[in-house]
Amino acid sequence: MVTKQYSGSPEDADLRRADSLAREIFSDVANKWALLIIEALGERTLRFTEVRGEVEGISHKMLTQNLRMLERYGLIERTVHPVVPPRVEYALTDPGRALRVTIAGLCDWTHRHLGHIEASRQRFDG
Repeated sequence: MVTKQYSGSPEDADLRRADSLAREIFSDVANKWALLIIEALGERTLRFTEVRGEVEGISHKMLTQNLRMLERYGLIERTVHPVVPPRVEYALTDPGRALRVTIAGLCDWTHRHLGHIEASRQRFDG
């Protein structure tokens, strides 16, 4: 194994680390299921089956994987209530709600430019 020595300033190293982390998070979170889960939760607290009902077409396995990933990044909070059978609820954290605002901006951009996008796709595909 070869170890590279970094010769830049500590500030540059911090920026590189932040950029690397941002790419990792974006790669994981920017998938259709994660974005739809974040949108479905909104300002609400939902149980697993309720989230699944809101996200059309998602399998049990994909929902589980994406909920775990979002929880790992601190975007959702999972609460287990000690009852029989166990009741598990999911809600967005403050960073998750902030990301939801960003996602809403992307959706708004898509709606504003939909005609242009569709015309460009038709020209390209034709």
